[in-house]
Amino acid sequence: MPAYSPERRTALVLCGTGVHGAYHAGVLRALQEAGVKIDVLAGHGVGAGTAALAAVDGAARLWERDGLWSGAGVSSLYGWTRPVRLTGWLTVALLAAVLSPTIVLAVSAVVYALAFLLGMAGTAWGTSLTVAYSALLERALSGGGLPTAIPRLVMLAAAVLIGAVAWTAAVARWGSSRRRRMRGGWWWHVIGAPVDATAARRVFAGAIEQIVRGGAAGGQSAQHGLGRRYADLLLDNLGQPGFRELVMVTTDLDARRDVVAALLREPYRHEFLAPRAGRDRQAEVLDLAGQGRDHAVDVVTAALTPAVGCDPQLVTFAADSFWRGETHRWCDRPSAARLLEEVAASGASQAIIVSAVAPVGKPHRITAPRLDLRGRLAEHIAAGESAGLRDALEMARLRFDSVYVICPAHNPLGAFDVGGAYDDASDRWQQVSELVDRAYEDAYRQFIEPVVGASGEHLARPLTTGRTDAPGL
Repeated sequence: MPAYSPERRTALVLCGTGVHGAYHAGVLRALQEAGVKIDVLAGHGVGAGTAALAAVDGAARLWERDGLWSGAGVSSLYGWTRPVRLTGWLTVALLAAVLSPTIVLAVSAVVYALAFLLGMAGTAWGTSLTVAYSALLERALSGGGLPTAIPRLVMLAAAVLIGAVAWTAAVARWGSSRRRRMRGGWWWHVIGAPVDATAARRVFAGAIEQIVRGGAAGGQSAQHGLGRRYADLLLDNLGQPGFRELVMVTTDLDARRDVVAALLREPYRHEFLAPRAGRDRQAEVLDLAGQGRDHAVDVVTAALTPAVGCDPQLVTFAADSFWRGETHRWCDRPSAARLLEEVAASGASQAIIVSAVAPVGKPHRITAPRLDLRGRLAEHIAAGESAGLRDALEMARLRFDSVYVICPAHNPLGAFDVGGAYDDASDRWQQVSELVDRAYEDAYRQFIEPVVGASGEHLARPLTTGRTDAPGL
């Protein structure tokens, strides 16, 4: 492979899900600080949201003090859905009411044991404690106490649970039927997917809205209108400092294919949209410089929606589009191979790939598996992304002159650890904001210093490889 050269068309490829977008923010900060030239920004998952913001000179909103990944709002991303939280709290209330006699028995055992020890010590406090607690227990077990209150509490909690379930089912069925009919068990309308991606969609769409709107006042734009204004802003400013070409990938569950959204300058746009053998480009490509610009933000919000764990994003096409007004379900999947294929089609000859998933290439590196639901989902996503990235790198060598990878040697944060996670290796709790700082250091250590810094000295000398891999890749 030839050595790195800033004269080549360079793509920054961002792979990841959930809070792994904090790692993208740190890498972008380091590359911007070092003045690394980036022509094309590409991403899937949360990387699509990062790329969309960075393409319109909004990357600083990701790492600023009150930014997306350093502010307090990060803890609201990817929480439990409202039905799951409501069911959980009501279940706890029911269990507390049902188990209250057992709780009283356990408290009585502690109190009488303490009174016995005080009596053995020769003090009168033991007798006083026994008399006071006996009087309290007698009042609690009287006719108007626990025997009456417990059944009432159980019935009240059960009634609230049934009412909440009925209301949630009605709202979910009414809301889904307005856009698209769904079939299946009624319980899915009640519970649905356990993880809520609504907050993440709202945060990234809000950040895009602020950039598009600038200093002008105004309310929240409709998503298709916001997408059109975003695409127009990027198209009008391509070539200006801070504005870059964009490629994003998400997945259409109904069409059973990937959706590729791109805004490229000529002549790369024409070549990118050209027909390919065995590919119906009209069905899978959204030209953000043309008719597909209405769906620019739809692609971002859909990419922020992990499959299975979250309900997919519903996207309605225009009546005169290829899909003739249909409403499709979009979500994310680990798609590094497809993303690199489309980046190569955009004319990039060297790629910098960023992933927050740490490689495991040596024995005795396994950790205790997580038993919580969000932890299990995150482990499956991380395994799929890591395996997909390894396969994609094998093909990337054939498509690019040079390929570089930036990833952490160790990352205890899963995709949904919005509040941080305990790290067994360092025996401490790590926050999401620390991932930004770690990415900043990794970008300097793995790419800027050994690759960009050395390119000035060795640019004229042939190198055996142009790729700097993180450990294990």
